[in-house]
Amino acid sequence: MAYLIRGAKVFFENHFEKADILVKDGIISNISSNISDFSGTAVFDMNKHFVFPGLIDVHVHLREPGFFYKETIKSGTMAAARGGFTTVCSMPNLEPVPDNLINLKAQLDIIEKNAAVKVLPFGSISKGQKQLELSDMEELAPYVAGFSDDGFGVQRDEMMLLAMEKAKSLGKIIAAHCEDNSLLGGSAIHDGAYAKKLGITGISSESEWVQIERDIDLVRKTGCDLHICHVSTKEGVELVRKAKAEGLPVSCETAAHYLCLCDEDLRDEGSFRMNPPLRTRQDKEALIKGVQDGTVEIIASDHAPHSAEEKSGGLLGSLNGIVGLETAFPVLYTRLVKTGILSLEALIKLMQKNPAKRFNLGGGLSVGQPADLCVFDLDEEYEIQAEDFLSKGKSCPFVGERVFGKCRLTMLSGKPVYIDEAKGETQ
Repeated sequence: MAYLIRGAKVFFENHFEKADILVKDGIISNISSNISDFSGTAVFDMNKHFVFPGLIDVHVHLREPGFFYKETIKSGTMAAARGGFTTVCSMPNLEPVPDNLINLKAQLDIIEKNAAVKVLPFGSISKGQKQLELSDMEELAPYVAGFSDDGFGVQRDEMMLLAMEKAKSLGKIIAAHCEDNSLLGGSAIHDGAYAKKLGITGISSESEWVQIERDIDLVRKTGCDLHICHVSTKEGVELVRKAKAEGLPVSCETAAHYLCLCDEDLRDEGSFRMNPPLRTRQDKEALIKGVQDGTVEIIASDHAPHSAEEKSGGLLGSLNGIVGLETAFPVLYTRLVKTGILSLEALIKLMQKNPAKRFNLGGGLSVGQPADLCVFDLDEEYEIQAEDFLSKGKSCPFVGERVFGKCRLTMLSGKPVYIDEAKGETQ
């Protein structure tokens, strides 16, 4: 099938130009103004809309196999497509844990059958994520984005050292969930003003940055590529900044909720319960500075769906995790781009170009490349409503917020995998 995307503003490397895109046999065959030879081609009239390379999320929890009542690979990747994502990297806190090739292939079989977008799994660092012995990293390496025990910080220094040495020998990246359990301090929220108001002990910032500091020190010893997941503290940002200044192979991500919310915004709802927790206004400002100066080079969603029952216990009684695949781009565009904090070009780099480069995922809009792309109407304002989500998870702190930026079309290898019902007509 051939498609013509007509009249949109197309992202080229660092700028936008108005152009038509002709897609044939899954490949971008032409990008130019006023393509006239398109007989037998389905036409998407996208005048005044914006075409980006398919967005990439390097941190999602698809919950399958093992926890399909929370999310399935099918529902999670449909949510990704609705959010403009064509590639996601899935975390290994599953049942069975992808700690050997047999377990991983069980996941890969479901991906091949049901995924709406590309899914590249992480293998686990340790067997069963128990942190007693390394997973079968060598046999997993050809099939995974890297290795992570996300959901848990690797507590033993010796275990992380062994993991980094092995990952280095295999040319793979470690994606570290940095959390020292001995320093957590308490409940479900940051140890800040809101915790004091409730009279409870909160989660310390130190629990994050101490383990970031340790892992960066292990990079100095091993030379392993390290990617730090969901950075939420100002101290964590500064440690990464210094590591990059040393020339160490260290990167990090943060998420939309850490850039747009802080503990002053907390409400007694399960949709505000996540790990790491929302930190202080000063932490949020440090993260914003980090994405502006390139210290924080990737924005991921940490999409972590749960059942309605698991999120019904309020702030203190719900499980950690919120959904974000369908809200990440519009929230960030509204909160950061329309307010002048970031340029649109910078946001696309944070959500596509930088993760593609760091995880060797390819992508980009050019002739001869696979047609992995998304089209957004940046002028449409709408209210985020949980009932619209394609994800099985509905818990999101941005529900009820009015945002700009609606995905109209997502293509994977030239095939439409999401078409907005209101605006997806072809000619």
